[in-house]
Amino acid sequence: MAKRNAFHHTAAMMGMTPQVWARHANPWSGWSRLTVLPLLALAVWSRVWFGWGALLPVALLLLWTWLNPRVFPVPARTDNWMSEGVLGEQLWLQRSDTPALAHHRRVVHALTLGGLCGGLLYFAGLAVLHPGLTATGLAITMLTKLWMLDRMVWVLWDCRAEDET
Repeated sequence: MAKRNAFHHTAAMMGMTPQVWARHANPWSGWSRLTVLPLLALAVWSRVWFGWGALLPVALLLLWTWLNPRVFPVPARTDNWMSEGVLGEQLWLQRSDTPALAHHRRVVHALTLGGLCGGLLYFAGLAVLHPGLTATGLAITMLTKLWMLDRMVWVLWDCRAEDET
């Protein structure tokens, strides 16, 4: 088992059981989950119009974030990019310290750091209602997330190849 890190803590906080992972592999779950950060920006920005009432859309979005990997059925097929990315992410959590995946570690760490930097810009922009900071942070965060998903597809393929040997 890989040593525990931020990925493990996030998965634990989200209650990602094997059954939840199986449902999250539904491409509808993965693709719809990409709406969370743009919708969060809109929900936080709505404080300009709704004041404290903006907490309702923020709370609903947090609930959706938790419900999302649970509401879609287990997919009939997982031979698509999004499903493979989710399955690769699950395998990364289990096997990231194995020698067969060593060539992914630096990229995963760099993408995690890039996503963190983008997230800091994003939340700073939301805090001060600065459209440029918010949009830049959102773009960096989303691009690093998509790149990470692509890397997780590669992780899945490498794990499958290792399992065949």
